[in-house]
Amino acid sequence: MKFTRNEALESIKNTEIWDIAIIGGGATGLGIALDAASRGYRTLLIEKYDFAKGTSSKSTKLVHGGVRYLANGDVKLVLSALKERGLLFKNAPHVSFVQSFVIPSYSVFNKLKFLIGLKLYDWMAGKLRIGKSTLLSKEDVIQKLPKVKTKGLVGGVQYYDGQFDDSRLAINLGQTAASYGAALLNYAEVNNITKDASGKTNGLSLVDTFSGEKFTIQAKAVINATGVFVDDILKLDTPTHKDIVRPSQGAHIVIDKKFLGNDDALMIPETSDGRVLFGVPWHDKVLLGTTDTPLDAHQIEPRPLNEEIEFILNTANEYLENAPTEKDVLSVFAGLRPLAAPTDGDSESTKEISRDHKLIKSNSQLITITGGKWTTYRKMAEETVDLAIKTANLLPSACKTQNLPIHGYSLNKKPGHWQVYGSDIEPLMKLAAESPTLGEKLHPKYEFLEAEVIWACRYEMIARVEDFLARRIRFLLLDAKASLEAAPKVATLMAQELNKDEAWIAKEIEDYTALVKNYTL
Repeated sequence: MKFTRNEALESIKNTEIWDIAIIGGGATGLGIALDAASRGYRTLLIEKYDFAKGTSSKSTKLVHGGVRYLANGDVKLVLSALKERGLLFKNAPHVSFVQSFVIPSYSVFNKLKFLIGLKLYDWMAGKLRIGKSTLLSKEDVIQKLPKVKTKGLVGGVQYYDGQFDDSRLAINLGQTAASYGAALLNYAEVNNITKDASGKTNGLSLVDTFSGEKFTIQAKAVINATGVFVDDILKLDTPTHKDIVRPSQGAHIVIDKKFLGNDDALMIPETSDGRVLFGVPWHDKVLLGTTDTPLDAHQIEPRPLNEEIEFILNTANEYLENAPTEKDVLSVFAGLRPLAAPTDGDSESTKEISRDHKLIKSNSQLITITGGKWTTYRKMAEETVDLAIKTANLLPSACKTQNLPIHGYSLNKKPGHWQVYGSDIEPLMKLAAESPTLGEKLHPKYEFLEAEVIWACRYEMIARVEDFLARRIRFLLLDAKASLEAAPKVATLMAQELNKDEAWIAKEIEDYTALVKNYTL
């Protein structure tokens, strides 16, 4: 199966019954699609927007066990996440990396306390440990974090965790699932869960956002993997359903790398409101975040609150010399975590709401997976498919994803953003060499090439300008205003490749201009 919309639509028209149909194309849904397809099941995935459009492209870009969860005593979650971190490094080394973190300490007691906790963290990773936590002198900390505040500094602790490119991994999961025969379609909305005479789920209805064409498909198992939107799908199944997810917003800002000054990441374990803040080098910038703000409503394009931006900048100012101010912010973004809400419904703190996932089977046999985090996507998918097999009486097949290379797998290191293409870099460079213009930059200050637009049209299922600028090359998150300057060129190239007219180009630029306002201060 090719990873294209046309191929997916043809498959939908020509397949009588699917073994597993998945609603939602974020980390969890894509992981399930790969797990199911690699076991040999006829697999369909439907995504309302673009793959990883929501939370799955707006994480803090960390593949981690969760030092904070360990502090909260959630040992089971940390153990599972540390194992999954190791498997991700093994299966997708082109989009995941070991990252050094430094915790600056301003008291000897705290320095020793953090070291003991992090030694436990190392030990829990077992043979999948990726580095050794060590004490640092004051001089060591200054060398690793040249911009750190030195007044009262007594040293620090260095530890190692994982970093990744979230939406690039999402696309690679989709491509891998397609290579195992899965059909994946973006920009298609599920508007009905169909049931048999006994009230059991037996399929779904969907509409193609672009053509308006409607389809009703049959499926032996239907899985709801829509993140913060799971309750919307559950209400299609049971109109009286009571919400099970409490969204929590995590805001981030992106600044120039000069504000951190080196390759090591900054970790602040105890901020003014008891949360954790990271300063992480990412794609030649620094990402600062995150917050943990309980919300009562969810939306596809959340915007960081002013108080969240203020909190991040104020916390950075406590630890960094010449700290960034609002005028230094290149981009802001927020993701909504689909936290499994407490049953009493009166908790105002999301710090205590479970980070673990919940797997639910409705009376209709609709399967819902919610909660969790990017790091544990593979394990969540395995458990979900195992339940689908039992629920739909599918012929049993063992999980294959513990040792399954993800599309783009490569151990060869490449400079800059080229690294995330992995094994696709050679054919991409060949494409760029086909014409002089394809080797030209999309923006004078950045290395992105015109050829990447054509490549994404052909092999990465982009349908809109934002798909490319936000999630295929991450330009929107790295420098929102600069990405807007590149939008007309991207729209023109896409129109040529996808056979669109001038009116389409104008509308795409208009829509992208409106979107950028959400990512700038």
